[in-house]
Amino acid sequence: MKGNPKVIKEINAMLTEELSAINQYVVHAEMCANWGFHKLHDAIEKQAMDEMHHAEWLIGRILFLDGTPNIYKLNPIKIGKTIAEMISLGAVSEVDAVKEYNGAIKVCAAEGDSGTKQLLEKILGDEEKHVDWAEEQTDQIARMGMENYLTTQV
Repeated sequence: MKGNPKVIKEINAMLTEELSAINQYVVHAEMCANWGFHKLHDAIEKQAMDEMHHAEWLIGRILFLDGTPNIYKLNPIKIGKTIAEMISLGAVSEVDAVKEYNGAIKVCAAEGDSGTKQLLEKILGDEEKHVDWAEEQTDQIARMGMENYLTTQV
């Protein structure tokens, strides 16, 4: 099915967000595993897997619309040096993604592409959950202190 070029451009922009997030989360997860914070590793790795599913769905949609997935472009990957930095960088990336998805959803609505709009809304829900997770971690660190927080992540 021949898709709208504006919509395909938006989906490719979201694909760039997802591919960038995958890289960031995989590195952060493995750093946590290396440091022995296995619960944190598992949580961040799950987010990486969510982003992989999003990328897969976006690629499938682009192909369905007879577009070409741009898998070669990435946003700058920011790797944290501490747990707090990792969580903060993840939160910033997710908040940016939420804004981008909301904009892309508006484009899909304006162009009359309900199928893509529904897909992006589904992914947006996951991205909002990632923001919520980062906010929860930040709140826990503030309430119990970093050392106590990290003891819960071993």
